[in-house]
Amino acid sequence: MRYLQKMRRFAALVCEPLRCNAPFFVFMYVLGCICAWATLPDVRGAHLYKNLYPELFLDVYVLALVLTLLPRRVRPWVRGIFYFILYAVALVDVYCFVKFHSSLTPTMLLLVGETDSREAGEFLRSCVSPDVLFSNVGWVVLVMFIHLLVALQLRFPHFVPKNWCRLFWSLLDRFGLMLKRVRIVSQLAVLILLVVSIQDSAHNKAAFVKLMSGRTIGDVEHTLTEKRPANLYQPIYRLAFSLYANTLTAKQVDRLVARVDKARVDSCSFRSPNIVLIIGESYNRHHSAQYGYCMPTTPRQQKLEKQGRLVKYTDVVSPWNLTSFVFKHIFSLYTVGDKGEWCDYPLFPAVFRKAGYHVTFITNQFLPKAGEAVYDFSGGFFLNNPKLSAAQFDTRNTKLHEFDEDLLKDYDELKGQNGDNNLIIFHLLGQHVAYRQRSPRNRKHFHGDDYKELKPNLNARERQILADYDNAILYNDSVVTEIVKKFENDDAIVIYVPDHGEECYEGNMHFFCRMHSAKVDARLAHAEFDIPMWIWCSRKYIRRRPEIFREIMSSRNRRYMTDALPHMLLYLAGISCPEYQERLNLLSPHYDESRPRILKNSADYDKLN
Repeated sequence: MRYLQKMRRFAALVCEPLRCNAPFFVFMYVLGCICAWATLPDVRGAHLYKNLYPELFLDVYVLALVLTLLPRRVRPWVRGIFYFILYAVALVDVYCFVKFHSSLTPTMLLLVGETDSREAGEFLRSCVSPDVLFSNVGWVVLVMFIHLLVALQLRFPHFVPKNWCRLFWSLLDRFGLMLKRVRIVSQLAVLILLVVSIQDSAHNKAAFVKLMSGRTIGDVEHTLTEKRPANLYQPIYRLAFSLYANTLTAKQVDRLVARVDKARVDSCSFRSPNIVLIIGESYNRHHSAQYGYCMPTTPRQQKLEKQGRLVKYTDVVSPWNLTSFVFKHIFSLYTVGDKGEWCDYPLFPAVFRKAGYHVTFITNQFLPKAGEAVYDFSGGFFLNNPKLSAAQFDTRNTKLHEFDEDLLKDYDELKGQNGDNNLIIFHLLGQHVAYRQRSPRNRKHFHGDDYKELKPNLNARERQILADYDNAILYNDSVVTEIVKKFENDDAIVIYVPDHGEECYEGNMHFFCRMHSAKVDARLAHAEFDIPMWIWCSRKYIRRRPEIFREIMSSRNRRYMTDALPHMLLYLAGISCPEYQERLNLLSPHYDESRPRILKNSADYDKLN
């Protein structure tokens, strides 16, 4: 009997926050549900967060508990602050989803921070219109309106016409009367619901704490690649994460800006007047016919190689299997094992600009957009920051394209601004998932049935995905060849290297993309870190610099990791600066081939079995 009484008292105590803050709990819970429904993408397969309702119950209950623990005098003010923040963030989040097809993201917050008052005014005049109220934003406004009426009725009983609230209050009175009659049952139900919601939500809460504990934006991004990352299922969580992500990047931007300002160029001989760097995407070397793959995925590059001016490298790996991590290593003069972090070293395009090169950056991925994923935000923030962009690039494209071939048109529009000495960087979308979208419909050559004998262990769907990947490689073959043709008559050298490899049903694996959380073993390294790389030289370049072409030929079988790429580029440009290290220059006779190739800061590639 005593145990039952204690249980009743405990259940009553648990229900106290709901009793003291009933309107708050009801309207904030409804607001949370509205936000989840209103930001659900209208695409096939989209679904609500499976733990939405119990976790939302827990979140709102915690806020109600905080209000209950506060002194009565303070409680209304804190409640008002909660209302203002939650309604405001909900409105902004749903509005962004309606206008930009994306809820709050770090990039969206970054763009807002870079907008001045004039641009903000023009934006609001163009976007805020009456039709917004008839979109999903209207549901949030409706909840606010009803909440306001109820609040006015409670505070000023004669202010709101009785017939407006009569139905609401009659239903509320009946509901309250029913709860009184079954008080014990309702209290136990709340207790059980609270216990269940805590149990079901524990993992997501722990994941959110881990996400918000990352030391750098790279740590945060890597956390998001885990099997069960945090689900930012409410606007307030998305805002908190966006603020945190921008805080982390701001610290690295400050260090990069300081380092760029201090960067020094001692001399520059302009050894190569035109240096072209093509950065590919998600390219598994073992799907390249140029490296022995059984399907004809690289006919054009093989033709260039047979002409004798394209030299392929046979043992090249990437330091990471994440684009953003690779870009930080490729663009910074930092190499794996150096002291400090990548942002403590100069960015090589900025060094080229200080040396007198005209630098052009043409990307099909890293341009800021409202709905940008965290991975693109992490990889592109140091390229798109206004100060760093101005320090690194003289010209760059301003729009993204469905297919990489359109980057050639961007270059044609920008090449009139080239100088006597140029560094031109192309960043392709390459074979980035989804593979089917990486080549035009009229350029599909491979089909799922072509792999029945090659991959008998795969089902029809998997064989088609494999065909899509190989079609993307074949299309990429045409794009990079067209880029090379642009410089056929120039005194130019072209370097092609993708960011990382890619899984696509290697061996007996029924998997594609990348295993970010898996331990790096020999099989995984073979698929996700082995990459193709080649250097092409124009006839004019070879005729004028035969010694460099000989160095390229003699280095083609050396072991190499692409974090050292900037040092080779500095050598090709003839740039002398304090950060240049000859032992990291692949073309130098003093190149240190014994340097450990550490993948993901954890595994030595050359010691994997």
